[in-house]
Amino acid sequence: MLMRKLVFLIAFFLSLFLTSCEEVVNVDLDTAPAKLVIEAAINWEKGTKGNEQTIKLTTTTGYFEDVIPTVSNAIIYIENSKKERFNFIEVKKTGQYVCNTFKPIIDEEYTLTIISRGNRYIGTETLKSVASITRIEQNNQGGFSGKDIEVKAFYNDPADAANFYLYKYSYSNKVKSTFYVDEDKFFNGNEFSSFSDDEDLKTGNQIEVTHYGISQQYYNYMNILVSIAGSNVGGPFQSPPATVKGNMINVTNKDNYPLGYFSLSETSTEKYKIQ
Repeated sequence: MLMRKLVFLIAFFLSLFLTSCEEVVNVDLDTAPAKLVIEAAINWEKGTKGNEQTIKLTTTTGYFEDVIPTVSNAIIYIENSKKERFNFIEVKKTGQYVCNTFKPIIDEEYTLTIISRGNRYIGTETLKSVASITRIEQNNQGGFSGKDIEVKAFYNDPADAANFYLYKYSYSNKVKSTFYVDEDKFFNGNEFSSFSDDEDLKTGNQIEVTHYGISQQYYNYMNILVSIAGSNVGGPFQSPPATVKGNMINVTNKDNYPLGYFSLSETSTEKYKIQ
């Protein structure tokens, strides 16, 4: 009988201990004031007019939130050096603002103005050209193991200026794209290439390669962003994982700076199927 009582007491206290281990602990986390996030990537694909452009506004939110808040009712426009204005109109309270009359000109300077919730944000950038992708080659003995499939996209770098590049690789076997930046410091005026960053490529996979011509200041920004987040960042125009200031300034309240970047790029895009 004594043994049975002892076993019962041990089981009873053990159940209390295990139950206490399952107790939910609520932790109060400090939430910083929401900041405006500006996704303003003006991209002009070679061979197109480039007149249709989109700018998206959101705000930062709590770490565990599933929904990213959008920003409506903003006034958004871009002006070129001749003060020609291109207005961006919101699409049905989506936080996406569209312009159908934009005029892209290489080496033209543009100024983006955003007026939202009592604040005025301004940023200036120059539209940069990009060398066309001339060919894509596949190497089945790439990577550190010598057994990975590697894809390279070649182009001829112009010799008359310092050039900066952003490379984007989208894969049919992955949800996220990969990005990395480059400068022509060591290959100025020569043929060069970007390369894939996916060890899981298989025959039949589709790859879309995009090269962006970018300014030096955008190169510096993206270099920091990619080094923080890694090359697989989901997109260079989404809010960064750390506080990386872009080129947009809140002229109403400089302490309340926005996140994101205003960029203008000519782009060259090619698709390739793994053989």
